[in-house]
Amino acid sequence: MTVWLEDTEGEDRFFLEGKRQQAQVVNDGLELRPKYNGILHCMTTVWKHEGLRGLYQGVTPNMLGAGASWGLYFFFYSAIKAYKKEGKLESLSATEHLVSAAEAGAMTLCFTNPIWVTKTRLVLQYNAGVDPSKRQYRGMCDALIKIYKMEGVRGLYKGFVPGLFGTSHGALQFMAYEDLKLRYNKYRNRVSDTKLNTVEYITMAAVSKIFAVSATYPYQVVRARLQDQHNTYSGVFDVICRTWRKEGIHGFYKGIIPNIIRVTPACCITFVVYENVSGFLLGFRKENN
Repeated sequence: MTVWLEDTEGEDRFFLEGKRQQAQVVNDGLELRPKYNGILHCMTTVWKHEGLRGLYQGVTPNMLGAGASWGLYFFFYSAIKAYKKEGKLESLSATEHLVSAAEAGAMTLCFTNPIWVTKTRLVLQYNAGVDPSKRQYRGMCDALIKIYKMEGVRGLYKGFVPGLFGTSHGALQFMAYEDLKLRYNKYRNRVSDTKLNTVEYITMAAVSKIFAVSATYPYQVVRARLQDQHNTYSGVFDVICRTWRKEGIHGFYKGIIPNIIRVTPACCITFVVYENVSGFLLGFRKENN
């Protein structure tokens, strides 16, 4: 358990660098907003002004949000797949996997969006420095209460629309993952639903995650800027227009390197654990029937 917590907290450092780079707007008029030239510069700046605590802001909602998101996502995805496959002998097509994953993502987002808003607000408290008294939010619960009181339910669901577009990330990832497994088993002349070994699962998960991140990253930048309490946008199109006008295409890919470094190992571990645990439970169920 200790190792898992350390890995989660270490992962959150990369989220902080990526999220702050995503939210960083060129010429936004905020003199207090620190400017970052890359991962190392961002980390040293945060350490200098906010100390160790600054590198771990948002770790609580990250742990809760990640756990809830993956749990709900796999639950909805498995249920939708089982429903669509009922009565069919052949495997689902790539399009069916894509739609199933998109539906699961949309349903999951309805439950978890407030957690991600809270996380974004916590990691963007850079103007407080190391003085806790200057922090706008003391923690996750305090942030949830204050956002609800000041902005209502709408505040907790900021970034929901680009988040829905973001379901394409999970949809593309699961489509690629399932298709890679299917093609690999076909290449090895095996039954389509043959279980793979750990290394094979890790490879499939890593390739599908990098593919999905590269294809859908701009929406994460748009979503982060909508959720940022230091800037005001009228909506998604306002963020897109202002980002394009001031920063060009580069602005939509800020923070992609720390994002890939952060999510790929976590994704590999999650998929390996899921595949092995689900295989064990299915085998255990068959033995008892």
